[in-house]
Amino acid sequence: MNDNNPVVQTLLSILLFPILFQGPALGFCWGAEDPFWILALKRLFLMLPLLAFIAACWITIVSLFSVIFRPNRMTFLVSLIVTWWDLAKSFVLFWAGIFRFLFELFLVLLGLFRILLLTLWSIVVDIFFFPFKVLAAAMRGIMDASVPWIALTLTLFWCMVEALIFTYVMTPLVTDVLYVATTRYISELSIQIPLFVFLLFIVLASYAMLQSLFETAQKKKVMAIIGMVFVEIFVILVEVMFLYREFVDALVPWFAQYSENFNPGPIVIILVAVGVWFGIRSLTWFLFASKGTPFILKIIRAEKIATGPAPAARKTEYLTATSKLLGQLKRESRWMEDKGFDFLTAFLLPPLQVIAATLNFVILLFTGRHMFELPLKKLSDLQASSTLIEAVSKEKSARSSKPSAKTRKPASAEKPREKSGGSEGSA
Repeated sequence: MNDNNPVVQTLLSILLFPILFQGPALGFCWGAEDPFWILALKRLFLMLPLLAFIAACWITIVSLFSVIFRPNRMTFLVSLIVTWWDLAKSFVLFWAGIFRFLFELFLVLLGLFRILLLTLWSIVVDIFFFPFKVLAAAMRGIMDASVPWIALTLTLFWCMVEALIFTYVMTPLVTDVLYVATTRYISELSIQIPLFVFLLFIVLASYAMLQSLFETAQKKKVMAIIGMVFVEIFVILVEVMFLYREFVDALVPWFAQYSENFNPGPIVIILVAVGVWFGIRSLTWFLFASKGTPFILKIIRAEKIATGPAPAARKTEYLTATSKLLGQLKRESRWMEDKGFDFLTAFLLPPLQVIAATLNFVILLFTGRHMFELPLKKLSDLQASSTLIEAVSKEKSARSSKPSAKTRKPASAEKPREKSGGSEGSA
């Protein structure tokens, strides 16, 4: 027969119709010349379904030829149509599974970010509060003692206020002295911070000297009292000359606004500074410093403070947030384990739907039945390979062991013949 016969060409084009579209379709889905994001989307969403569709078309052609030799033709054709239906469902499930996979990926990343954020937050909280917890644990014995905390707090607060005031007053003088000594300008902030700490120690030491003077006076030792008075005089002179004099000198322009020809000499300024020192020390000493200073000295000297009945021991947890984090991480690990299995299922099932639907065409061609029950809902629906092979082997052996209908018909026909022969003999 001539190959150029249009009838032959029509039949061949019908029988081999996948050749007409598979090349252009594969080139379109491969998208070699497309931009990267279009190329990635085509290969992700279209390549596997197209390969399955082409394979199903070729297997269907071979299956239609095999219908001629099959005993149960109608059942086979129905199974073939159902297989195409399963393939169409697998395409839809494949595309929907991609979006489910992206959603599960988002949940997993969100869970990991939540765990990371919780870990960092717990570490930061523990690092920030750790010094305070250590200080609270160290001061717990003192807190439980019979300590005048109001007086102690007011004494410390007043010392800081006084040091702050003198820092502001002394900053220009210290800046000028350092500039003359180093011929280099130094910023005020770099001077004020160490100056504040230095003056805070000076003020605390001043109250300590007053406390020592009163303790010596209570012992009524004349020589010790004279010695402490002599030392206190030097303390007054140091504070007045370097601190209170500058403070009073800073107030002179304010006094000059309200009086004419106001020009006090250095002696007047020093006397006013001494009066200010006595006034401030007297007011603060009799109000709160006389009760707060002894306990400040005991804390500095690490001396034992008389306490009342010992309270019940309290356990201090220094890393509270981190200890709670461990329990939270255990719960999160169980959640991540479950979510990880769901993520794995969402990753594997979409392509396996299409592959299983394609394999059903192949198995249907050789055994006349489906290997996989579609759709696949979970990974456990995928049986082991040995189980699938064993099931196919059992079905094949069961079919071969059944006697054919042609073999049974002559055997059934022999019995009537025997009966009829017996009747003829009797006749």
